[in-house]
Amino acid sequence: MIDHRPVTKPKTPPILSNKHYAAPSAFVPENLMREARRQKGLPPATTVPKICLLDPDGDIVRHLLAAGRADRHAGWACYHTDLYVFRHENVEYGIVGCAVGAAFAVLIAEELFASGCRLLISVTSAGQVRPIQRPPYFILIDRALRDEGTSYHYMPPSDFSEADSQLVQLARRALSKADISLQVGATWTTDAPFRETQRAIDAASEAGILAVEMEAAGLYAFSSARKRPVLCFAHVTNQMGRIEGDFEKGALEGAEESLKVVSLVAREWRNDGT
Repeated sequence: MIDHRPVTKPKTPPILSNKHYAAPSAFVPENLMREARRQKGLPPATTVPKICLLDPDGDIVRHLLAAGRADRHAGWACYHTDLYVFRHENVEYGIVGCAVGAAFAVLIAEELFASGCRLLISVTSAGQVRPIQRPPYFILIDRALRDEGTSYHYMPPSDFSEADSQLVQLARRALSKADISLQVGATWTTDAPFRETQRAIDAASEAGILAVEMEAAGLYAFSSARKRPVLCFAHVTNQMGRIEGDFEKGALEGAEESLKVVSLVAREWRNDGT
């Protein structure tokens, strides 16, 4: 038997080793989707709507499908998801549901932008860290604590992934006069929701973090590295199950309220001439 174990211990953790941030990727989404189209017998590359949504909980997708408002995009060449297309207030959107976690969300983001997306908005449910008001409410995430793995493949180590400041200002402007319960601030992105210890929650709260979610740090690192516009919202719907009757999102599981947030931001983005 040959022993293939390494004889030397890495000086740094593997997640921080051999990243070469300026180097191009050998494996690119365009090539993956090319092969998916071949295997699935799909036509040559077709574009997706310019504005796309990530809906990790799937509540928006389920609401749209139940109302007969969304159709499956027949040319979406992804091995892992379905892309649906719908219109809301005369604007066309693409939406992918149930892409939970930074790794999955960024994989889909790469594929969407490779397929013609020009603005990606994520609306994810989140657990309250700082009790600033009673859930449910929205947070426009301006930075996210990097307690996940995906961001370290896109950007060098730092405490936070930062949102594009111009996009944040655009969203603040769009939502400033709306009747929407909105906060602006930082979240904590984790890969392990069932390892949110009380000490970790307390430390996050002391650092000014408002909520915990699973995608924003990865998406913002991708956005910065790839120069792709991404904006993340946290829909604070729970206190991590620590009270009875938790995880209530409001009417229609919060789907219409989430669409209102998205629509206002999309309208401002379109009016901005982007």
